[in-house]
Amino acid sequence: MWNNVRQLNLAASALHALFVLMLLAAGGYWLVQRPNFALREIRIEGDTDHISALTVRSTVVGRLRGNFFTVDLDAARQAFEQMPWVRSASVRRVWPNELAVSLDEYKPLGTWGSNQLVSVDGDLFTVNQGEVEGVLPAFDGPDGSAPEVVSRYHDFQKWFGVIGLAPVAVTLSARYAWTVKLSNGTQVELGRERNSNTLADRSRRLTAAWAAVTQRWGKDIEYADLRYPNGFAVRAAGMRFISDPNQGRK
Repeated sequence: MWNNVRQLNLAASALHALFVLMLLAAGGYWLVQRPNFALREIRIEGDTDHISALTVRSTVVGRLRGNFFTVDLDAARQAFEQMPWVRSASVRRVWPNELAVSLDEYKPLGTWGSNQLVSVDGDLFTVNQGEVEGVLPAFDGPDGSAPEVVSRYHDFQKWFGVIGLAPVAVTLSARYAWTVKLSNGTQVELGRERNSNTLADRSRRLTAAWAAVTQRWGKDIEYADLRYPNGFAVRAAGMRFISDPNQGRK
């Protein structure tokens, strides 16, 4: 090799290239460690109704590692998504020392169980319920049933809206039987769904007879049992009326 000029030149060129790469790597490492690139600002965009600077500092800032070049954006996104109210987050770098964060908050639709909220999309989340404005409807059901309960809530709004009432509580039992409490205080037992039309048919049976029922028994209807195949039973101020007493409940 030592007598081969071509091989010596190739070896020298390779060593020179390696030396240059090492210098570039060292220079790059030196550059990215400069204080100029330390993260100095976090710019929050998007939904921020329930997000404060104090929440960001206490929940996220301490979990960010690195500078403009080295911060792990995926880890930063996950840190922001751990904040209360945050449904999703996206994070990007802004030259030379900022992070821009776009947040999407949960939109609360109602309470769920004793300590959670359910969003308009049927997602469950946990926040300080003292931060919620107004009175929300109450929902409950088996694990994994939140999207179905939310969907049925909108159905009940439509079905009972024709008599000027709204659902203020919707419960799906462990046996998948439905109970609805209306804005006038009436508790409505709808039972289990036998087919895709069961709940609609039972609700419409009550709403179609509502004017006659309230005219005869008064507006203080405490309870309505719609689990009869061709009728229903109601209770008003201690009295009970069955529209079709010859039919058993289902």
